[in-house]
Amino acid sequence: MTAAILSAPRARHLATQGLARSFGGLKATDGVSLEVRPGELHALIGPNGAGKTTLINLLSGELRADAGAVRLDGVDISAATVQQRVALGLLRSYQVTSVFDGYTVLENACLAALRKRRRRLSPWRPLAACQDVVDAARQALAACRLQDVADSEVGSLAYGQRRQLEIAMALAGEPGILLLDEPMAGMSAAESAAVIDLLRSLKGRYTIVLVEHDMNAVFALADRISVLVYGRLIATGDAEAIRNHPDVRRAYLGDDADA
Repeated sequence: MTAAILSAPRARHLATQGLARSFGGLKATDGVSLEVRPGELHALIGPNGAGKTTLINLLSGELRADAGAVRLDGVDISAATVQQRVALGLLRSYQVTSVFDGYTVLENACLAALRKRRRRLSPWRPLAACQDVVDAARQALAACRLQDVADSEVGSLAYGQRRQLEIAMALAGEPGILLLDEPMAGMSAAESAAVIDLLRSLKGRYTIVLVEHDMNAVFALADRISVLVYGRLIATGDAEAIRNHPDVRRAYLGDDADA
């Protein structure tokens, strides 16, 4: 089974205007204006400390901006809470796995589907009675090639499968936009290849913002790439444009543009 079984919500348009956030005297995000087009896989790259995760946190609502705006389909959602943004279809994964080891793979996906529907697990109503939730969870697991381990406890999964489960949990929440923060961090080459294949299968069906240090993955997947350095956006373009951009080569890729 593949991602085609999922009925994805319409891919959404995401934009920021002059987005800024400081921590003390450090400008972690410094006036970032970014556009992510509907159905686009847009990668954010930059050296450690560039402000990538801060920007993702601002998009997801886990941080509030000091200035600027976040817009979803042209509507300002800067004041929206995390839960309100989830309800609007803005979902994310994290650098560090955030799954629940005490539950099965299916139960983890069901929890994400319940969150989207603003419902809670009840001891008086078994999960099997929530058929719409279970169906959404199973479809998300199938899209992420996890249907065969649906009834396994999360603690038994390989590391790469745990990262794939995080993506499945986001899919179970019926996103219009996926914010993926280093989904391949700590993976082996084989595990990374599996996630690259998974993300390729989701391209065009969801709007995806991908923060990733694996440049092979970024250049293989991204429709466009934006480069952050010290909280500032210094370039946006396709893979070829970013490879050849002199400021990017000097600041991030490590080349001497004048050599």
